[in-house]
Amino acid sequence: QVQLVESGGGLVQAGDSLRLSCAASGRTSSSYHMGWFRQASGKEREFVAAISVSGRRTSYADSVKGRFTISRDNAKNTVVLQMNSLKPEDTAVYYCAADPFRFGSRSVGYDYWGQGTQVTVSS
Repeated sequence: QVQLVESGGGLVQAGDSLRLSCAASGRTSSSYHMGWFRQASGKEREFVAAISVSGRRTSYADSVKGRFTISRDNAKNTVVLQMNSLKPEDTAVYYCAADPFRFGSRSVGYDYWGQGTQVTVSS
């Protein structure tokens, strides 16, 4: 069992930066592939970024590539999503998720989810 708690969301202006953190707890939380997803109001949840257990592999949605960076610190059981050059279309609830078996962008494989943190970008 893994518990995930996101933090760092807020209200910012277009062009600003935000740093989201996901604190994982549980005996083997550092052995999970991790991902960030987001869901805007009235829209389907979508993949944002993923990082492998070792941190050597990362993957990004095209819409955030070059602006967002995912990283992890297994010693601290933390995953970070650094978001730069934010746009109004980045407004959504951002969720951290953990997958014990697969590295990738498919939400169906992620077994554990946080409660989400709201990111609002004003124009």
